Amino acid sequence: MSRFKNWLPTQIDRRVRVFAWLSLIAQIVLIGTGGLVRLTASGLGCPTWPTCTDDSLVNTPEMGIHGVIEFGNRLMTFVLVFIAIAMFLLVIRMRAERRDLFTLSLLIGLGIPAQGVIGGLSVLTGLNPYVVGLHFVVSIALVCLATVLVQRVYATPGPRALAVPRWYAVIAHVTSAVVAVTILVGIMTTGSGPHAGDADAPRNGLDPVILQHVHSWPAYATLALTVTMLVAVLIAKIPGGGPVLLLLAVEAVQIVVGLIQARTGLPPLLVGLHMVLAACLAAAMVNVVLGLKRPVIAITTRPDELATAEPARS
Repeated sequence: MSRFKNWLPTQIDRRVRVFAWLSLIAQIVLIGTGGLVRLTASGLGCPTWPTCTDDSLVNTPEMGIHGVIEFGNRLMTFVLVFIAIAMFLLVIRMRAERRDLFTLSLLIGLGIPAQGVIGGLSVLTGLNPYVVGLHFVVSIALVCLATVLVQRVYATPGPRALAVPRWYAVIAHVTSAVVAVTILVGIMTTGSGPHAGDADAPRNGLDPVILQHVHSWPAYATLALTVTMLVAVLIAKIPGGGPVLLLLAVEAVQIVVGLIQARTGLPPLLVGLHMVLAACLAAAMVNVVLGLKRPVIAITTRPDELATAEPARS
């Protein structure tokens, strides 16, 4: 036991960074596999929970491809649990000086069982669209937490202060709120559309055509706000242009995919890609917001002194 304890890091190293990235990647992959379950009508491939059937923990050959897909998605939970436990152990010895990493690892670890339980409830309720939507919301929240974790394993610890003009920070926070609205309306739109996860699964009863138009409004508002931020970065020489450019790129791809899927009858492949891009959009937006602040040393130190100081990374 003491040998294992001594193996655990006392400062950020490659192992910590790798598992932080794995945490983020695995959460996005889970959204992709969840989308595959829904888009192949495999949502009730395992008709009960936590077992796959009343008599079997795993899928059986009689359940066919739908059982394989649904049970495969459930197995992703164990991958997430392994990554979360490993991440927690890797930061536990630095919990005093890096309480942020400790807390984030703990929250992500606790969120995974909650994510699994809500997924189970969606099966037990016959894929109720509101429960399925809540499952997606929790998944997006965990993507956001994992993004913060990745950013923090590179950032200089200590007090942080606003490193951009306050008006610019306000625009960034408004943009993040509009992104949240875009994702929530997208969830409602999907809950009204044809991809219910099972032929007999209920829909939320809303008009999908109207919701597609409503969903586009905050999406275009997000694009306009992001372009405004990028112009401000270029004109006012505000730091953080890279994350804003990445956000703009994700939005552009997301909008193109959304337009094509709406005009081609919502093909499953594009709908699944749209779901994964929603997770990438949330992560990119969080990355922009995190870049609004810098460690105090990076703001107060003179440029010639920064050459010898530890660089802050975001």
